[in-house]
Amino acid sequence: MYKIITTDGRAKRGQLETVHGTIQTPVFMNVGTAAAIKGAVSTTDLKEIGTQVELSNTYHLHVRPGDQIVKKLGGLHKFMNWDRPILTDSGGFQVFSLTKLRKIKEEGVYFNSHIDGRKIFMGPEESMQIQSNLASTIAMAFDECAPYPSTREYMEDSVARTTRWLARCKAEMTRLNGLDDTINKHQLLFGINQGGTYEDIRIEHAKQISDMDLDGYALGGLAVGETHEAMYHIIEETVPYLPQNKPTYLMGVGTPANILEAVDRGVDFFDCVYPTRNGRHGHVYTNHGKLNLFNAKFELDDRPIEEGCQCPACRSYSRAYIRHLLKAKEMLGMRLCVLHNLYFYNHMMEEIREAIEQHRYAAYKKAKLEGFLMKDE
Repeated sequence: MYKIITTDGRAKRGQLETVHGTIQTPVFMNVGTAAAIKGAVSTTDLKEIGTQVELSNTYHLHVRPGDQIVKKLGGLHKFMNWDRPILTDSGGFQVFSLTKLRKIKEEGVYFNSHIDGRKIFMGPEESMQIQSNLASTIAMAFDECAPYPSTREYMEDSVARTTRWLARCKAEMTRLNGLDDTINKHQLLFGINQGGTYEDIRIEHAKQISDMDLDGYALGGLAVGETHEAMYHIIEETVPYLPQNKPTYLMGVGTPANILEAVDRGVDFFDCVYPTRNGRHGHVYTNHGKLNLFNAKFELDDRPIEEGCQCPACRSYSRAYIRHLLKAKEMLGMRLCVLHNLYFYNHMMEEIREAIEQHRYAAYKKAKLEGFLMKDE
């Protein structure tokens, strides 16, 4: 299912075979929260810019349009016209980040919808059922993303509960994959390592969940307020205790520099809203750092966002024109920036895979990071 093609230091170049196609890793998953990439980007666009995996959100699709509706329409792939892999997160992070009124109990979490305030209950079984209805390629286990900072006592209790919930997720996933009316009977399950910045809790949890023999393993609860250095330290210390022969996913991270550093520490799956969110605000990534196209200095700049870039925006439009669109609040400006940023991320992952294959990842990473510090004129 998952095999490592080669390694360069701790960096892994692998591939994951799924029922919806093969994922080449390291991979950046393009975030389409409500079954769409924000910024008016279609699934046809996603193919053009080299997207391998689309990521959708269990919580958001559960509250609207409803996972039962998606199931009746043939599952998420059919619903959004996407025939490549989809990963759905468990909804856990949204339950904890979007809702102020919630009660965490052993059975799960009681909370109010952020849309209409209605009472909702979600536990491990419910999360698996929703994700099964969505029929994603990869389902994430339901966990608690503990607040940062948390006391050691709180974190220990939280992680122990997350472990118990994971066992329930696995049992429910096995049951659901055996039902006649399940759309995707080959749905994969990734478990999530938690523990905040407590290195020993992280390591112990990694050992426990590794024994469950899941399809993949994620590091959750990072990039929630701790420093980059603290995050890199936790990744470095924890990843060796997760199975080397399974995909390793760093959830919700991050900047291009974060990705380069995490690949160096053995991570091969990533997702983040940065490229789309920044794009919608006119902030675009280049190999010479980030540009804010709202700046007046681009008013007469007839160059593309980045020379040599093959994204739809750079092939056809100038910085000056895109700046005009953004200033005029034309949706096309936002769309072009998002397309460029996602292409930039997807293309960087291609470069990373090639560099690992050629055993020159350290040199590639150094040059790329130095480039980001340059000033575009």
